Amino acid sequence: MSELPSVVDVAWLESELGAKDLFLGDVRGPNAHARGHIPGSSPLVLGSPPPMSDRELLQALAPEVGLRLRRHGVTGDERLVLYDRGDGMGAMPAAQMAELAGHPRVAVLLGGVAAWPSELQVGQVQLHPVKTSFEPRFDAVPTRDELAGRLEDSTLMILDVRSEPEFRGKHGYPCDPRQGHIPGARHVPVEELFAGPGEPLPPDQIRARLGDPAEIVAYCHSGSRSALATLALRLAGYRTRNYAGSWHEWSRHDLPLEKG
Repeated sequence: MSELPSVVDVAWLESELGAKDLFLGDVRGPNAHARGHIPGSSPLVLGSPPPMSDRELLQALAPEVGLRLRRHGVTGDERLVLYDRGDGMGAMPAAQMAELAGHPRVAVLLGGVAAWPSELQVGQVQLHPVKTSFEPRFDAVPTRDELAGRLEDSTLMILDVRSEPEFRGKHGYPCDPRQGHIPGARHVPVEELFAGPGEPLPPDQIRARLGDPAEIVAYCHSGSRSALATLALRLAGYRTRNYAGSWHEWSRHDLPLEKG
């Protein structure tokens, strides 16, 4: 099987487009796809990880995502590349959903459809559902129970990408019953991982900032900023997952926190 980086750019896609083992999925939705899409792509809406990370929810969700993949012709044997409008906010969570379902090779297109340099195709494409099976990978989506059990795990960096006041518990969202951060979390605001909108810093600069942890789980308030951080971190070569529940979930449970 051909290897697949976790994040690819348009130069990579141009060289691989048309390969028999490549499935290019547009997560923006069928209407946006019909108005203009990268040639050879199919609409593939997978959703986002849930804001509450109970294992029971993930056990019910994983086979549903597998069904969505099969309905769109995804077998699990291909290289699955997902793209959105360009900011990563749709493609990165969708990639994590595909991983949860059990797809073994998933990547995000950096810059999405906005980075595509050639003419877009217009019109609907025919889908070809397949009969296959996926083995869910429940570790693709971090849960609060996993993180609570790994606070002393030196192989895991928990990365808080919120603002300084949020991290220190000085100012947060009023919907959260408690303020602070997960104990032991490293703090790097998400904007410090990017050179500009949708443009992550070069991998060597990110790695110089974070070192060489074996694994990173990123979180923010509700999983959006940490989804962007996950994209940048994966581009830098880290084994990274996004904790979608983030502080919005953590603060609602009897779990330890730190301030300051």
